Amino acid sequence: MSISESLAALRQNIESRNPAEPEFHQAINEVFETLSPMLGKHPEYAEAKLLERICEPERQIIFRVPWVDDAGEVQINRGFRVEFNSALGPYKGGLRFHPSVGLGVVKFLGFEQIFKNALTGLPIGGGKGGSDFDPKGKSDNEIMRFCQSFMTELYRHIGEYTDVPAGDIGVGAREIGFLFGQYKRITNRYESGVLTGKGLAWGGARVRVEATGYGTAYFVQEMLAANDAGLGGRDVIVSGSGNVAIYAIQKVHQLGGRVVACSDSTGYVHDADGIDFKMLRQIKEVERGRISEYAERRGASARYETNGSIWDLPCTVALPCATQNELDAEAARRLIASGVVAVAEGANMPCRPEAVRLFQEAGVLFGPGKAANAGGVATSALEMQQNASRDSWSFEYSEQRLHEIMRNIHTDCFETAAEYGHPRNYVLGANIAGFNRVAEAMLAMGVI
Repeated sequence: MSISESLAALRQNIESRNPAEPEFHQAINEVFETLSPMLGKHPEYAEAKLLERICEPERQIIFRVPWVDDAGEVQINRGFRVEFNSALGPYKGGLRFHPSVGLGVVKFLGFEQIFKNALTGLPIGGGKGGSDFDPKGKSDNEIMRFCQSFMTELYRHIGEYTDVPAGDIGVGAREIGFLFGQYKRITNRYESGVLTGKGLAWGGARVRVEATGYGTAYFVQEMLAANDAGLGGRDVIVSGSGNVAIYAIQKVHQLGGRVVACSDSTGYVHDADGIDFKMLRQIKEVERGRISEYAERRGASARYETNGSIWDLPCTVALPCATQNELDAEAARRLIASGVVAVAEGANMPCRPEAVRLFQEAGVLFGPGKAANAGGVATSALEMQQNASRDSWSFEYSEQRLHEIMRNIHTDCFETAAEYGHPRNYVLGANIAGFNRVAEAMLAMGVI
């Protein structure tokens, strides 16, 4: 049986064993499509059944989360933690609180996390978790009661040497604080390394808030510099206006680019003069307002649109930073026609597979999320280092470390793609570079 036939058979087996999980199937397919060159060079990986082992989580935890709302009514949600692979270190990956969260979504995110974490070069494995709880519209007390109930079960499965969760969509410093408080209450231990994304006053790391957005901007800057001339003077579109998008916008501006549009779930705003970072951050982070308010305050240069897509606008660099599968084939065609030269995923797999293929066929530089948005988990691992040594680094030093890691990730992806005969194919480069690191660790440990 040929390598491609073996991969097709394995993919079919995985899909039949994991039914009704399309996001997980998508993540598996994206990796499998790039592995043939590597498996031809490393037949020992197939002999040791490494693909089968990597695609099967080491542990899947599903639990009930009961909590009481402000009206005194009992509510029930479902919690998840998928501890996917610990060959390189303790499981590491965020918690997502969003109605879309289910086992398939968590497995998709956890599978991606294995290779993303491997690419950082830091000693962390891959995992992910969350709940179908929706924090929108909930009071602080309701969120606190939910987090306490969630941690009452989760605490027995995590630890600084076992599994270190962080934040993700719907889980910020407020939620991490409630979760850590309950962990401390139950265990009677101040283990600051058990969660990352903490407040600076109690074990958090500087640059953690900015890290994913900054890292995405650094990665696209490295892509452009290796193939052209950097971000300077380019018009950039960033979808979303949450944490990742906001700080991607800030760093793009600092690197000489100009972000002309961003969005939220209600629509998008186009600012011909460039997005005002301070105004956007005030509205979205401080006031928790809508993107429409930006256009109202900004004046004549900005317009707010509820119809159409942010990808209707022309740009030379696109950074999808909202959520998975937000950019489809039609949007990719419009971006290509408008002259886009580079796309980097700030969110987790925001580009549909057909969109990725179109970008690659058109010669557009494409940075996959497992490489381009690895800055967040990289800085989480740096937070773990500081917690372990009871240390605290400056903002400047922390950002320097982040920049070095993103530069190294780009170099690994770039050089691996060239080594395997597919220059400029960052998807192949990221998948093979990440897979090789995990595979070599698994081989060294035997069958576990």
